[in-house]
Amino acid sequence: MTDRLAADTAMGAVTLRVAALDAMIRYYTQAVPLTVLRHDGPRAVLGRGGTPVLVLEHAPELRHAGPREAGLFHTAILFETQEALAAAVHSVSRHAPGTFTGSSDHLVSRAFYFTDPEGNGVELYWDRDRSLWSWTHGRVEMDTLYLDPNAFLREHLTDAAIEDPVIGGARVGHVHLSVGDVATAREFYVDRLGFDTTSTLGDSALFVSAGGYHHHMAMNTWRSRGAGRRRMTLGLGLVDIAVPTADDLGALDDRLRHFGVPTAHDGRMLSFDDPWGNAVRVLPPDAAADAPPAAAR
Repeated sequence: MTDRLAADTAMGAVTLRVAALDAMIRYYTQAVPLTVLRHDGPRAVLGRGGTPVLVLEHAPELRHAGPREAGLFHTAILFETQEALAAAVHSVSRHAPGTFTGSSDHLVSRAFYFTDPEGNGVELYWDRDRSLWSWTHGRVEMDTLYLDPNAFLREHLTDAAIEDPVIGGARVGHVHLSVGDVATAREFYVDRLGFDTTSTLGDSALFVSAGGYHHHMAMNTWRSRGAGRRRMTLGLGLVDIAVPTADDLGALDDRLRHFGVPTAHDGRMLSFDDPWGNAVRVLPPDAAADAPPAAAR
């Protein structure tokens, strides 16, 4: 039984349960900007170039999560070029400037942070080439250095990007969660699910990946230390992880069952909860966003 996720593992779409579907569609299409790939009643799939990034599910009967509860810290959307990232940042500055919360150079990437109208964290970022990443004893060097957003826009924003900010592809690069404690997160996401640890910040944050990426997922306790299992709330509904083949899916199911993790496996996708009740679904890339809504689980 293999104990690691396949090197070609990647993140899929993130599902958000939302109170105001139309307003959230406007934010993510006008500001970010993504495009509507499908909109069927209470469910909208947004993305770029046919690649789903966010699934918005209308759930107005639910309450907002408390500020110290486990759940989503941010969804990180990866852009192909700095021009495409600049186009997105400029678009948000035009349509929703009050949602900007900061920017950083992380050595492996350049990132801009926002909070959507319902309080969900959003990161828009671009990766430096992997040849420029520095690794020491299996850990990637990352930092949080000041990144001047105006200087970045002056350097990378083009007239074409201002005219049409939907430039190039975009996808979920990583997902960052708020959890109750890092030790439990490491046991679940590394020892059981099969990611590799790529970086840590003491006992407050853990970064994990497959195939030598800087991180596909992160978990922190910065505002959620001691949080227990989530109740059904607005916010994070589902995290999708894409594995290359059905064999990878079967191997993961065997491994999770070995550790006593309850799973649902219909032959095409595998679903389970992490220790805080964050729903995770693992599936082949061609099955992304075609499964039942998260609220139906």
